[in-house]
Amino acid sequence: MGVPDVETGVAPASVKAPPIHATNDVNRVEAPVTLKAYLMCAFAAFGGIFFGYDSGYISGVMGMQYFIQMIEGPEATALQAWKKSLITSILSAGTFFGAIIAGDLADWFGRRATVIAGCFIFLIGVALQTASAGLGLIVAGRLVAGFGVGFVSAILILYMSEIAPKKIRGAIVSGYQFCVTIGLLLASCVDYGTQNRTDSGSYRIPIALQILWAGILAAGLFFLPESPRFFVKKGSLDKAAGVLSRLRGQAIESDYIQNELAEIIANHEYEMSVIPQSGYFDSWMNCFRGSLFQGNSNLRRTILGTSLQMMQQWTGVNFVFYFGTTFFQDLGTIENAFLISLITTLVNVLSTPISFWTIERFGRRALLIYGAMGMVVCQFIVAIIGTVKPGDATATKAMIAFICIYIFFFASTWGPGAWVLIGEIYSLPIRSRGVGLSTASNWLWNCIIAVITPYMVNPDKANLGAKVFWVWGSLCCCCLVYAYFLVPETKGLTLEQVDKMLEETTPRTSAKWVPTTTFASQMGFKVAAEHDEKVERD
Repeated sequence: MGVPDVETGVAPASVKAPPIHATNDVNRVEAPVTLKAYLMCAFAAFGGIFFGYDSGYISGVMGMQYFIQMIEGPEATALQAWKKSLITSILSAGTFFGAIIAGDLADWFGRRATVIAGCFIFLIGVALQTASAGLGLIVAGRLVAGFGVGFVSAILILYMSEIAPKKIRGAIVSGYQFCVTIGLLLASCVDYGTQNRTDSGSYRIPIALQILWAGILAAGLFFLPESPRFFVKKGSLDKAAGVLSRLRGQAIESDYIQNELAEIIANHEYEMSVIPQSGYFDSWMNCFRGSLFQGNSNLRRTILGTSLQMMQQWTGVNFVFYFGTTFFQDLGTIENAFLISLITTLVNVLSTPISFWTIERFGRRALLIYGAMGMVVCQFIVAIIGTVKPGDATATKAMIAFICIYIFFFASTWGPGAWVLIGEIYSLPIRSRGVGLSTASNWLWNCIIAVITPYMVNPDKANLGAKVFWVWGSLCCCCLVYAYFLVPETKGLTLEQVDKMLEETTPRTSAKWVPTTTFASQMGFKVAAEHDEKVERD
């Protein structure tokens, strides 16, 4: 057998995939996990580093005197609320549109190619920001970079979900969130190291370092295979078989590869048979078809995915990472706000790996429920302390401690959990667009929070200070109710089995659901027969 092609990961054209065989054994629709599968998926998760770094560096930069004076003038000591709001939120605005566009590109050109394109767009945005010497170019650069981040943040989740084995899918996608936290930590470290520079290097060094992360991801993806589900969607079954063989470490002729491919094709054919096939705009409307009260309808999935990402932003965690430095400065009792911001990002990094085990041991649904409970308690405690004893040094230390515990609960539950779920709940015909819409929702609410928060906490505006945690705590109560009533359990299921589970159960009973049959055996696998005839002719 020939060596797989570097770009696609499939066997040479001279090697034909054997006839596809279906199975009714739900335990044989996927091969055992190999180290190779771990490493491929783990590298894809690396994209989270530059996503996290890009989100994190701006918090410190906006607190640097050189940057403030460059934007406001030589006598200024702080940015105006509207400028802080614009600089922070414009990235999210670009990412919102980038995530929506990326869904179409991922279906037309492939998941891997779309992520690589996103890296190059991001590099253009970074170059503009690095060259900036005023407000205009920094805003333009962050807008352009946002488009690139939108491509990457939406499609990497889709790509990892489609190539990862079911037993480790939650842990692997959680690895993406872990890389986001590492990016945030690296940004805080660099900001801490350049904060006292008295030249443009104070902000240009943190910005320019992003080139490294995007370059590594783009270069590495050239050597990873395309998603097998993309090839099934395109009708290239031989290429899909080759990719599965490479991902699972099994021969193309093995029962594991043929059974998994049969299940993917059968599920795709089933979904295509119940979704109207029409023009471009109608195909977008497929994401919104079906009944809100039908668990597996496309409308229900789209609302679930977009609201999950909205709720993740409602937890308020990006308030700490976007405005933490200036927030701690405004408290007036902290000597080095940069150091406190560094500590909060370090807590974020150390807490996220816990989810690698818990998300597969206890499930997605349980993590979101208990994570919301923990965040509610911590946020209300911070709000109470900030209301009762504002400006008290000892009280401020207690607030910081509970903010760190709150970050722990987020990082080990909602941080990775929301991303894992949006990669699992959509059927193949709408998956790329569904994940794109969900990611766009994340960035839309990210943008909204970035716009309004400075007006809520700045001393010259509402000046809520620590009282803003009354808002975040109340919103986390909504997250708790939402998770209990609406979030299904997808642990331990293939993406095709998730489709069946959504059809046959409700969110509150989903954890007890066990697959009893396969799509391939249910459909009699007409497509397999057609493919077998083609193989025999060739």
